[in-house]
Amino acid sequence: MSGEAAAPGFVLQQSALAVATRGRGTIEITAEVGAAVRASGVVTGLCHLFVQHTSASLAITENADPVVREDLERFLARIAPDGDALWRHDAEGPDDMPAHIRSVLTNVSLTVPVSAGRCALGTWQGIYLWEHRRTAQRRTIIISVQGSAAH
Repeated sequence: MSGEAAAPGFVLQQSALAVATRGRGTIEITAEVGAAVRASGVVTGLCHLFVQHTSASLAITENADPVVREDLERFLARIAPDGDALWRHDAEGPDDMPAHIRSVLTNVSLTVPVSAGRCALGTWQGIYLWEHRRTAQRRTIIISVQGSAAH
């Protein structure tokens, strides 16, 4: 994917980020997203992320204490447990429908402000791909950065 100028000083840059997961859990992608923002040349604007899958999601959450993400995982396990007799869709195993529910309840897209050429995240915030399947997967995230470039 590539960038294009829509108007003088306006930049629209789009790229794809491939992420290999090890199964259920979170993978921090803050650095990779930050690199895409820097590469775009956008100083002030927006960074939009979209994961192209129905059993994974994106999250902005605390990056200082991994227990936060473990607690979030335990919470989702409580409300969308693997193998529940309620689920009829199990074509790919007992974690199939719970993964879809987890994706719907969380976010498949995020928008982060860009300020001074960086993602304007808070002190303890990180951007994560959240894998909802139990087995390793390869996920693709589309990163679109738009805004004004330095003059």
